Amino acid sequence: MSLAQILGFDGWVVTGSFFENAAGERVEPVVGYDVLRETKLVLCVSSRWRPRCSGCGGACESVHEYGEARRWRDKPWAEHPVVIEYAARRVKCPTCQAHVVEMVAWADPQQRQTRRLQHQLAMECASAPVSHVAERHYMSWSAVRRAEEHAIARWERDRTPVPLRQVGVDEKFLGRRNKLDEKFVTIVSNLEVGEPLWIGPGRSKETLQSWTATLSADDKQRIDLFSMDMHAPFALAIQETKGLEHAVVVHDPFHIMKRVGEAIDEVRRAVFFRAGPDMRGIGRGKRWLLLRAWERNTDAQKEQLRTVLAFNGKLARAYALKEQIRAVVCEASDRVEMVRGLDAIYRRTCRSTLDPLRKLEASLRNHEPGLIALAEYRPATGRVEALNNNWETLVRRARGYRDHAYLLRKLRFAIANPLRSRAGRDAFSRLAQVESLAA
Repeated sequence: MSLAQILGFDGWVVTGSFFENAAGERVEPVVGYDVLRETKLVLCVSSRWRPRCSGCGGACESVHEYGEARRWRDKPWAEHPVVIEYAARRVKCPTCQAHVVEMVAWADPQQRQTRRLQHQLAMECASAPVSHVAERHYMSWSAVRRAEEHAIARWERDRTPVPLRQVGVDEKFLGRRNKLDEKFVTIVSNLEVGEPLWIGPGRSKETLQSWTATLSADDKQRIDLFSMDMHAPFALAIQETKGLEHAVVVHDPFHIMKRVGEAIDEVRRAVFFRAGPDMRGIGRGKRWLLLRAWERNTDAQKEQLRTVLAFNGKLARAYALKEQIRAVVCEASDRVEMVRGLDAIYRRTCRSTLDPLRKLEASLRNHEPGLIALAEYRPATGRVEALNNNWETLVRRARGYRDHAYLLRKLRFAIANPLRSRAGRDAFSRLAQVESLAA
């Protein structure tokens, strides 16, 4: 097999090859000694076909100028970095009348890596930090990142856009050590596929409205609902946006039960930790036992929970209320069933003397339209929390991100995950060859 066949581009032939060290000096292999792995293999190529315009792709007869030799980084071979060297020609295109540098089969204009190398780096960065991939390929961190972004952008252009009908809105805390002016960001996602669409600093009404301002009138008309937590500025942003009056606001069960859990936890503290050392010893270590759903406990945990609840009737009634709310929020199948369940909850909470439960009742009443809409539409709200898990995975792997636009692109790629199967990986790799086939 010849080097031209290994190169794999029709119409191009390898006219020479040699090894080169980091200083740019040629290295001649010596019998009995191995060439160092970091030594580059340089492939000098030439074209056997007519040049093509890099703008419109049309065939060109007239060569305006012969340029100097340029180099493109290619996929490694036998653990050696590979470089393609070619003197590109400047041509006059008879189709678009432009004077441009000819199209090369292996790379996009103004790029110094081949498309297939960019896709290879993107696949490796999907499961490893960029710094590790850069070290593996003897490249800089910034070069690997740019290559990854070009590959993902090519994948995004090839995808069929998914209509935006259901929107997920959530906030994300950036951590106490973050030095940005805003400690939170707002994430907007397509709830039907779970992919993020936009990330903006802050969690105010103005933050979300800065995204809705980018929507066209048709985009707004197509949106049916917004799924969000009970953060008031988000709902207010939707209500005050012209063109979204028809959109329904749905509160997701995760954040509803999170607020219920906070009320139960406050009751637990009042019963055990503020009642003396004896009761404190009984209640210590029982927090997650009380917050976990009853059916998720083992038989031993259920027996332990019965013992804890037997010490205080108020805590037992609060726990029973929590389970009732869980059943209504997670299982109500329509508006009538949700309204009936909420009325039963209000009848129990209005008789309670515990401040946390009375505050919980007030919160449920204030957000009742979003709870009723939850029973009517039942969107896939769990995808918002799955998005948060992917966020945490990427941030933990990379030790944080400063560029949220780059993080957004990696999040979308990770959630769509075109690499989960062999067919998906092959389709992603073929994107690197589409333009070369047209040439």
